[in-house]
Amino acid sequence: MIDGVTTYGSTDLLEKLQGSNDSVFILTIGTTDTSLMEGLSGAGPSAELTIYTPASDAEFMVLGEVRCCEAPAETVVGDAAAPTPARLTKASLQLAKIPFVIIDAGSKIKPDVEYVSLGKEYGRDIRTGKGVLNPLEIFENAKDLGGELSRRHEILVIGESIAAGTTTALGVLRALGYDANEKVSGSMPHNPHDMKTKVVDEGLKNAGLDPNKDDIDAIQAIGAVGDPTLPAIAGIVLGSEIPVILAGGTQMAAVCAIIKSIQPTFDFSRINLATTVFVAGDETADLFGILKQIDENITVNVVDPRFEESEHEGLKNYLKGFVKEGAGAGGAMFTALVLGNSVEKLRKKIEKVCK
Repeated sequence: MIDGVTTYGSTDLLEKLQGSNDSVFILTIGTTDTSLMEGLSGAGPSAELTIYTPASDAEFMVLGEVRCCEAPAETVVGDAAAPTPARLTKASLQLAKIPFVIIDAGSKIKPDVEYVSLGKEYGRDIRTGKGVLNPLEIFENAKDLGGELSRRHEILVIGESIAAGTTTALGVLRALGYDANEKVSGSMPHNPHDMKTKVVDEGLKNAGLDPNKDDIDAIQAIGAVGDPTLPAIAGIVLGSEIPVILAGGTQMAAVCAIIKSIQPTFDFSRINLATTVFVAGDETADLFGILKQIDENITVNVVDPRFEESEHEGLKNYLKGFVKEGAGAGGAMFTALVLGNSVEKLRKKIEKVCK
């Protein structure tokens, strides 16, 4: 038992992580023009500024400051902004002394830090039916990267930063035939399911795809209604030969669906999901319901940082349904706790980074 972590499934990978001193965190960034729709995503102070969120998260992770825009992409809630989850991730990695790399799967705004590029195209509005112009290129480059990283490390922890990522996750899940309507999470207390469903329906129609009639493969699904981070993360997993922690919620469920589509015999005991209690307990979504459709052997680790005990007002907005997850925060906190840090020590570190 690890204080602050609840595991649903096998503890084998958790035990491997406890015995490892060579893990690496990967922040995969990307953009989708889908996020520019007003009211769809809360991953930023306004819809038009959501395209800066991934780059600003990467810059804050590396530099402790933001250069691509005036301020970090915080979600404004009353008098106290809900801190970007990149702050939670940065604090966790610092506490546990875990190295990290930035992977650009396809961003409109590039971060002013060193990163590995998997493709030159950013994600388009999925309503066009052409959400990702180069999904196979991103996937193949990511596979090569996954192989290289697995030769250097013992465990990979992979997170993502992309606004409107739950909508593109819904798109890919739907295209691959899963029952996902009203099951993906969101970054606001009010989850705009009707809007997400309508966006995906329009994208599938314009792509000429009907999941009820067509045999749609993962690359087709991503190209039509996905985003660049999805083939990137799936490629890293399939290219690696070591255990992987998928640091996220329903977007990582979509990654699992992609992996199964590409490699139906994939052994899901090799990966775990690690996310926050804010996603796992989201009453507007159903992470576990999606995962059970994909494979019953997918283990989920849920982290509770106990923000109700925090002195930071912005962090308490997570308790109200804002933000919930992102930038691999759940997986980074999970890793820090597994490596021997207490929940209180982790929370204090997060508060310090947020201040």
